[in-house]
Amino acid sequence: MAMRQTGPKGFKRTSALLQPSIRRASESRGFSQTRLLTHWPEIAGESIAAIARPVDISYGRHGMGATLTLLTTGAQAPMLEMQKESLREKINAVYGYNAIVRIRLTQTAPTGFDEGQADFTHRHEAAPAAPAPETLVRAGELVAPVTDDSLRAALEKLAQNVLTRSKKDRP
Repeated sequence: MAMRQTGPKGFKRTSALLQPSIRRASESRGFSQTRLLTHWPEIAGESIAAIARPVDISYGRHGMGATLTLLTTGAQAPMLEMQKESLREKINAVYGYNAIVRIRLTQTAPTGFDEGQADFTHRHEAAPAAPAPETLVRAGELVAPVTDDSLRAALEKLAQNVLTRSKKDRP
């Protein structure tokens, strides 16, 4: 068992030493995990992305072909099981070769412990709604005595946020 030392002559974990070599080998074969994670809705399609997400990619003993692990809810697993082969073909079409040889499903409940919660929705951040004109006027009146321009602007923004906060959010 390797001891942990913080000095320059200390030991490093084997995984830290091998990680760059493994990454180079996988990227030289055209397989980059980040592409699959960042472009999941485009690769799998919106219907599958809504019910499943990739959580792990593991390589076989000989290094050719990988197993993709998808997280889904128990109710969606049978439907996803029937679509595994077409999904595998879509993923491999992106890479241009047989990068994924197997897809494995793992299930979780939609509610429960933090580790087990599944959220498959791909939300786009909505632009915040503009405050009402009377809120802008009231916020301007509250910070009018402040002489520093940057401080006044920051306080005005804070006042707008406080004044527009809903009553249910207030303590």
